[in-house]
Amino acid sequence: MFLENIYSPADVKKLSIEELKTLSAEIREGLFNRLTKIGGHFGPNFGFVEATVALHYVFSSPVDKFVFDVSHQAYAHKMLTGRKAGYLDDAHFAEDSGYTNPDESEHDFFNIGHTSTSIALALGLAKGRDVLGGNENIVAIIGDGSLSGGEALEALSAAGSELNSNFIIVVNDNEMAIAETHGGIYKNLAELRKTNGKAENNMFKAWGLDYIYEENGNDVERLVNVFEKVRDTKRPIVVHIHTQKGKGYAIAEKDKETWHWTMPFDRATGKPTVNFGGGESYNEITQRLIMQRAERDRDFVVVTPAMPMSVGLGAAEREKLGKQFLDVGIAEEAAVAVASGIAKRGGNPLVVTNMTFLQRAYDQISQDVCINKTPVTLLMNFTAFDGLTDVTHLGIFGLAAFTNIPNLVVLAPSSAEEYEAMFNWSLTQKEHPVLLLIPGNEVTHRKSENDFSAIDTYKVEVSGEKVAIIALGDFYQKGEALGAMIKDKLGFTPTLINPRFASGVDEKLLCDIAKTHSLVITLEDGIVSGGFGEKIASFYGMSGVKVKNFGLEKKFYDRYNPSDLLKELGMTSEQMCAFVKENI
Repeated sequence: MFLENIYSPADVKKLSIEELKTLSAEIREGLFNRLTKIGGHFGPNFGFVEATVALHYVFSSPVDKFVFDVSHQAYAHKMLTGRKAGYLDDAHFAEDSGYTNPDESEHDFFNIGHTSTSIALALGLAKGRDVLGGNENIVAIIGDGSLSGGEALEALSAAGSELNSNFIIVVNDNEMAIAETHGGIYKNLAELRKTNGKAENNMFKAWGLDYIYEENGNDVERLVNVFEKVRDTKRPIVVHIHTQKGKGYAIAEKDKETWHWTMPFDRATGKPTVNFGGGESYNEITQRLIMQRAERDRDFVVVTPAMPMSVGLGAAEREKLGKQFLDVGIAEEAAVAVASGIAKRGGNPLVVTNMTFLQRAYDQISQDVCINKTPVTLLMNFTAFDGLTDVTHLGIFGLAAFTNIPNLVVLAPSSAEEYEAMFNWSLTQKEHPVLLLIPGNEVTHRKSENDFSAIDTYKVEVSGEKVAIIALGDFYQKGEALGAMIKDKLGFTPTLINPRFASGVDEKLLCDIAKTHSLVITLEDGIVSGGFGEKIASFYGMSGVKVKNFGLEKKFYDRYNPSDLLKELGMTSEQMCAFVKENI
């Protein structure tokens, strides 16, 4: 094997072109070894193997610098930069994150998991090089629909007009985002592919960038020739390569959307080897609610920034929705602003994506929606601490980020019935912008009210004494468990409150609680700093009521075990019950 003897990119340069082809095949076997066992980003990495080999053959990392967009195309890069054990040896899987990480290697420059960032980051490296007097190559790598992101377009514009030095942008064109691509940008890429890069309409040249096209983006010899042509260029240039997403695995080549990312699977069949049981899921409930809403409400429109599968909207559902569905591409800011326009015109828009990605649209939520009080519903998945655990994809900051925007009603359902009721209410009412959190725990069932127009009105589920537990959203069940343990071990029944509204305080109820309770416990699925619980603590600040906020610390957690984290935070029922015992 050649891969066994690759300890740095210098070893890649020792191989012949034919040996590079063998190395590429061995890299795919390494990818299979890791991904069949622990899962990860499949299609992007399989499609970029030859390009990665060619880049390391031609350029000299880490002197020459590679910046990977999203960096879920960087597995082969990791294998060639001293981290092959994380792919070939099962015992070392945990040593490598799914993204580039400067803590792992000098060949990585940024810890990146969000999209459309590479061109701007690399442009900064190039500008810094020019100011400080360097002469290395700077290479930005972007693909999987990321060009539609505003940051990418802004950086392309700046590079074409403001930089007159070495800067290489590799556009990995596999004709896909996660799902199909959307936007006029990709029509131009298609035109360039069709004309072998010779189309008169060339958006990159329009921005002032040089341009070169390679149709055979999975041919390592062709790629070596292309990269040798652009190495040490004195002008910003786009290298547009046409690749096949999922290359080397027929199942993934055929079904590119499903195989963007995968759970552990059987290589022969492509079937998952992890069984999550046959119970209900909030993803399935969400899909049902959206499709039912579309059938009975012709003014209803789903808007997504390239994340339809975050709520289970596969190709069949998207086709059925027809004109009631709009994918704006990877452009969260546009998705939110477009939804505000739909609402202003009288429609009922629903924006769907993951919480971590909504962070990019903070200003549009504040300016385009909330100042204008347009009744947009923002439906967020993966808001929980035990959902996505990579440092780049955490949803735990959403409560602190968005609950403090004026006019925005943030709803945190505690059961399937409450979730469905909030979903329908938010799309029926015309008074408020609403951010609705999809619960991150297992599906639970409890009766729910259907009207939430009395904003910031909490619901007392259990009337008790001494201690009030205010348990928000998908942490309500943790509040139930704590209340049961207090009753069993401490001999009294605490009050249990389902706040429902994460963005405001029920002042009347809290005043009533203060008359008969000495301790208030808050539980929230997010960071405490700036979050829901601190609003309660602030309200009681000058009173004699003690408040303990349970939640996560303000830090960038990475690849943690959720159960272990709860123990570390003192948030098991036993630990919280012990706290109550010491403080009443």
